[in-house]
Amino acid sequence: MTVSELLISGPDGHSRTVPLSVGKHSLGRSSMNELCYPDDSGLSRQHLVFERSGNEWAVRDLDSKNGTQVNGVRIKGTHVLQPGDRVTAGHLTMQQKTNEPESAAQTVLFVAESASPISTTVETSLEGVLGSDKGTSGAAALTGLNSIQALIRAGQELSSHRPLTELFPLILDLSISAVGATRGLLMIREKDELVVQAAHGNDFQISRAVRDRVINQKASLLVQDAQFDAALAGRQSIVMQGMRSILAVPLQTRDRVIGLIYVDTQNLIRPFTQEDLNLLTVMVNVAAIRIEQARFAEIEQNERIYARELAQAAEIQRGLLPANSPKIPGVDLDGRNFPCHGVGGDYYDYFPYPDGRIGIVVADVAGKGMPAAMMMSNMQAHMQVYTETFREPAEVVARLNKSLAARCPGNRFITFFLGLLDPVTGEMTYCNAGHNPPILVRKNGTAEQLTGGGMILGIFGAAEYENQRITLEEDDLLALFSDGITEACQPGLEEEFGEERLTELLVANLPSSSSVVIEKVMEGLNSWGAGESFADDVTIVVVRRMAGGEVFSGNETFGGERPLVLI
Repeated sequence: MTVSELLISGPDGHSRTVPLSVGKHSLGRSSMNELCYPDDSGLSRQHLVFERSGNEWAVRDLDSKNGTQVNGVRIKGTHVLQPGDRVTAGHLTMQQKTNEPESAAQTVLFVAESASPISTTVETSLEGVLGSDKGTSGAAALTGLNSIQALIRAGQELSSHRPLTELFPLILDLSISAVGATRGLLMIREKDELVVQAAHGNDFQISRAVRDRVINQKASLLVQDAQFDAALAGRQSIVMQGMRSILAVPLQTRDRVIGLIYVDTQNLIRPFTQEDLNLLTVMVNVAAIRIEQARFAEIEQNERIYARELAQAAEIQRGLLPANSPKIPGVDLDGRNFPCHGVGGDYYDYFPYPDGRIGIVVADVAGKGMPAAMMMSNMQAHMQVYTETFREPAEVVARLNKSLAARCPGNRFITFFLGLLDPVTGEMTYCNAGHNPPILVRKNGTAEQLTGGGMILGIFGAAEYENQRITLEEDDLLALFSDGITEACQPGLEEEFGEERLTELLVANLPSSSSVVIEKVMEGLNSWGAGESFADDVTIVVVRRMAGGEVFSGNETFGGERPLVLI
């Protein structure tokens, strides 16, 4: 059989398909390999190679430290791949795929009953087989030598660690072998559907009544002779394939059914028996527990991978935000960002202009977590270019909006504020694209908002924006912030922190340095939220115009006593 593709599955459940188009494909941690997996610690630098062998493909282990397995057996040298072979190396599972069209091996049709109910059914349950039901023979049904040997083999095979992609066909093979079935099918419940995970045979037609009794009533069913059952004998698939008897057993863990196994046989001499039903019921219960263990292991592995990736993303994002606030004569400037999920969509930054002005940006991407963080990083890259090209805020915002509107998903948008401050004159030219209006506190304690602006970014590419102007006098204070502050709610209540409380904190701490003002605001916000984690990303930037062109150098208090500095 000519192999055209290789399906490679990782521990996180993600798969990739690699066309086998050249004569050789090497795999390992080294970047010299065609298939490079540098983060898989179970792989050697040069681990294995897939190479053509005549009209077929073979796998060859390159004397790797941890070895290469084919169908669970470690190979030495070269192994010619056969249909269905599973190759494992490190934490990867690989399987050949042919360029032939898929067979109907997983074709399953659930059919309604005819007027006559299935009359040759024997029913049992896990409790019945194990002897907990009154009037049952219990474990005595499993004392036969063949049953004991089948259970021992199943225990041995299922005790080793295998990914789900290997576990499903293994369980089906064990089930078919244990009862001498001709065909078989393993299905797992996913939401409200039964999904085929392994199959041997084709054109399965399963009674809906059988399916529902297995899934809903946790019943193990035996149809002793389908050819003579009034409800089944007329089905074309039963007649054409000569099916004689059928077993259907729930994959059950404690009180929960996670799927079913269906097998049938054409054997005229030995149809399925009550002993087969009991054996398969117990074996499949053991298999269901093993499936759940493998599922939990994969979930834990995925969570570890996600946590590691999230930590790396958070580190990258911190690198995109200012490490320190710039020291500018006449300006006391500081900013902080607190993502609620490690990474977030809030953004702030500073951009020095050649004419001496300083650009101050605060933005908020709709949503939280990784998607918002990716959009934030995209916007930051554009900002670096546009602030070097365009001199006025409205020009920068218009160009940024046009670019984002062409790329933003329909459910994403960005609120954005850009102000250009002249440290000498205190004049700030700004443009607001739907962001929370910054709060300006004058040195006499009065407060006002920087109103005016345009549409949020990423919705309408042709939106127009205008510049607004304000002058910061000496000892005035300006706070730019995201809605994570004003919309923070107390636990169990709907009342928001609000702009009024934020303004009160700004006025109360007007004589303090920008860093202390931020600390006081965060202290008030944490108290409001009773110390619980933020429900949204929080960002705040505070700008204070200083008297006489003074350079800020610490936690000074201006015009008052030195405030308490939070540690």
